Amino acid sequence: MPVQISLDLIAAENSAAVRALASNGARLDTAAQAIRAADRVFLLGAGRSGIALQMTAMRLMHLGLTAHVVGEVTAPAIRGGDVLVVASGSGSTAGIVRAAQTAVDVGASVFAITADGASEVSKLATVTILVEAARKLDRDSAVSAQYAGSLFEQTVVTIGDALFHALWTESGLSADDLWPRHSNLE
Repeated sequence: MPVQISLDLIAAENSAAVRALASNGARLDTAAQAIRAADRVFLLGAGRSGIALQMTAMRLMHLGLTAHVVGEVTAPAIRGGDVLVVASGSGSTAGIVRAAQTAVDVGASVFAITADGASEVSKLATVTILVEAARKLDRDSAVSAQYAGSLFEQTVVTIGDALFHALWTESGLSADDLWPRHSNLE
């Protein structure tokens, strides 16, 4: 199969997934407000979902927010006034559910991105964004022709970039204002 056919398929699936997020508009705005108001933002996902949220953590840091990737050695304890952003296609990944429960127990808000609105993490979340995408174990092509959770993970990146862009636009800061926070140790 020519790669262009795969590119077209992935672009079409991503466009459909983003269009489907329109039903989450108010919840996305609520999540953006919570992130802006939070003392600190923690981000957690497993595997590729975690990598997608690491990208969001970087952009939030560029914006001047205090962002921590859960599991990194410098991530402090979560507390009230903080927000935990989690991504789990199934919404039942054990470590993510435990982290969400801990966040709730200490009075932090939980923002969940999942493909299962009835999942355990959705039940714990302050705000749930439902993504119409296959989960890791969905092996038929009814939801996505891509392998495993690829469409979900791509949508997590898009949601993170959209949240960042909305917060950045609202901040009034220029790209030059953000640039000094870019890594200079590379």
